[in-house]
Amino acid sequence: MRGCAALVLIIGLTGCAAVRSYDYELTGTLVQASAGNVDGAIKTLEANNPLPDKDLLYYFELGMLQRFKHSYGDSQKAWQVAQQRIETAPDLLDAGAGALRGASSYVLGDKLRLYQARDYEKVMLLTHVAMNYLALGQLDQARVAIKQTHELEALIAEQRAKQIAEVEEEAKKSGARTSFKDLNGYPVETLDNPEVNALRNSYQSALSHYLAGFIYEALGEASLAAPGYRLAAELQPNQPLLEEGLRGLEDRMRSHLPNEGDGMTDVLFIVASGAAPSIKPQQVRLPVPVESRFMLIPISFPLLVPSWQNEAPTGLGVDGAQPVALTRITSVDLMARRSLKDDMPAIMLRASTRAATSATLQYQLQRHGSQQAGPALAIAAAIASSLLQTADDRTWRTLPGEIAIARMRLPPGVHDVTVQTPLGAQRARVRVSGRYAVLDFRVLSRQLFVQAPREILQ
Repeated sequence: MRGCAALVLIIGLTGCAAVRSYDYELTGTLVQASAGNVDGAIKTLEANNPLPDKDLLYYFELGMLQRFKHSYGDSQKAWQVAQQRIETAPDLLDAGAGALRGASSYVLGDKLRLYQARDYEKVMLLTHVAMNYLALGQLDQARVAIKQTHELEALIAEQRAKQIAEVEEEAKKSGARTSFKDLNGYPVETLDNPEVNALRNSYQSALSHYLAGFIYEALGEASLAAPGYRLAAELQPNQPLLEEGLRGLEDRMRSHLPNEGDGMTDVLFIVASGAAPSIKPQQVRLPVPVESRFMLIPISFPLLVPSWQNEAPTGLGVDGAQPVALTRITSVDLMARRSLKDDMPAIMLRASTRAATSATLQYQLQRHGSQQAGPALAIAAAIASSLLQTADDRTWRTLPGEIAIARMRLPPGVHDVTVQTPLGAQRARVRVSGRYAVLDFRVLSRQLFVQAPREILQ
């Protein structure tokens, strides 16, 4: 009876979360957006989130979709809620959160945990908030948001160190394996490859730091612009465009002095493409010792799958001129893989605990026999075992998969811009003015979203 009661409790705690497919939901949303039907995409998002108390990911996705349709004020409001959720989320490393962590992570599946933004998602949130401010022509506010990314990076580094120490201590106590390379059947190469390993970490973005350099330069703060350009070049080495950001800073600043300028606008093109990778469950059988014997327990682990919409643009041309190559500055796909790689020890630690729980349930059922335990317990055990295995497929999907930049000096006025993509050329007419401007494009399949260019400085 006690075993049956425990199983009923486990099943009751799961609710609908365990059967929700976030990947399926967001695929529908992205299909609508890639067809240019942003309103339809928002309706799909709303339909998949009917409860009044929306979760963090809802506000992530909503803010991006509103950005697509130039509703920057609404986008900022959605992302402000998201930022508040991040700042007030319980710290799963402190003692006060231990009960929550134990109930919803160590016993039940990761999918039932309160969703906490991944490190790269936190940084990309602030970066896109800054880009919204640039589209609105609010340079000072953009400066505040981009400065917050630097402060956030220091905080993340500290939290990461604490997490690593805790996982190592817990794994040592329990004797659990925490290397994903030990998972027989898991495609290790998706997380352990030269591109992923080349990243310094999962959260520092060359885009964020280059954009910081550009914003500080536009404000005439050369001493702050230099570190931004320098770190961007360090994060993405051997990229001439990024190296020129720092090397040409003094000359560019002089060209904008009163009575010495040439009247041209320094334009930063940001070209984001595709969508962030989805997460699929990858089932692996873990051997678990129970009463002097081993049982093979199937557990699902998260596997990152590139978005089908990731068709990175190859070049950008203005007013019919020969297209220039785009410089890839940030890969959200790679950041997501590095993030999962760093998280896998903690994921495996929790999975080991769940596997032990599942093995114990199955052993007790086998030991007592189906007739004595009753069919209800057998059915409940099967359901509970399935729920314990579920991998968490939640992640911010409307983020771009890849981000590239180009930089040009253009005369103020209207210009025809052509973005070369593997699916054909995408064209837009834009206006630039002032000394500095940011033109922000997003390619999603055959759809080109152009964020309204606004003058930064007269």
